[in-house]
Amino acid sequence: MIRKILHILFLPCSEATLLMEKRNAQSISAKENRKLNMHLMICKFCRMYNEKLAMLDKIFKKTITEKNTEINESEIQDFKNRIIDKLNF
Repeated sequence: MIRKILHILFLPCSEATLLMEKRNAQSISAKENRKLNMHLMICKFCRMYNEKLAMLDKIFKKTITEKNTEINESEIQDFKNRIIDKLNF
């Protein structure tokens, strides 16, 4: 019960995962970082998600550097469109 209240007061999981993704792509503000860290202290599911996100990012970066491959904007947009299509079924 207390954890649910803390989730609502500090940061819901949906916003926490968004901030994790944002932090992975670019820097986030000190306030956002503080809220995210507070959330990660109380939410084991988001902690697990954060660990998997870090692992996937590490693998992705390693693959990119090993293959010395560059990703262009059209490939990124195609990828986004495929995800949107799958979400809309």
